[in-house]
Amino acid sequence: MGETPEILEPRRRPTQERSQKKFDRLLQVSRELLLEVGFESFTCEEVAHRAEVPIGTLYQFFANKYVIVCELNRVDALAVREELATFAAQIPSLDWPKLLDRLVDHVAKLWRDDQSRRAVWHAVQSTPATRATAALTERELAADVASVLAPLTPGTPRDRRRIIAEVILHVSFSMLNFSIRDGQEHREAVIELKRLLSAYLVQAEGAG
Repeated sequence: MGETPEILEPRRRPTQERSQKKFDRLLQVSRELLLEVGFESFTCEEVAHRAEVPIGTLYQFFANKYVIVCELNRVDALAVREELATFAAQIPSLDWPKLLDRLVDHVAKLWRDDQSRRAVWHAVQSTPATRATAALTERELAADVASVLAPLTPGTPRDRRRIIAEVILHVSFSMLNFSIRDGQEHREAVIELKRLLSAYLVQAEGAG
């Protein structure tokens, strides 16, 4: 048995407005750089240079570039959780397929408007520690999805509902990253994602 991979967190999080602005600036520059050069060429030194802060300031928050991409992944997941919370406020509803359609549209817009999400998603697959950290972030999001599913699938056991939520996330993230791949028609990919999720949820509800 190997050692459990470390969960990557910032060394500290800002508690004052001035520090928060530096923290946010470093993350924004990191996102832009990651999209521009890819993860292999991504360096903390270049992030600090572009953000116009001393490298020591960056290292106060982030130990290395792996921690940075994991934090970017958390930020991306938070945006999805916020969309999901809005969706959840409208459930239970007899017209949940229409609500699901709107949710997918809103989340797909996040990917379409900021294609760095795809770069972040690929970056966190790079090491055991980044994968473990991304998996933890995804499990937290899956718990939210499972809560939303509860009134839609009342006869489904809790453990199975958790698995359903995790499958939905894996399929959705894969399809959304696929939807913004070079040469791919985003709208058509999103339509197919809606079909996949609707069919899966109907089947899961019936098998509950």
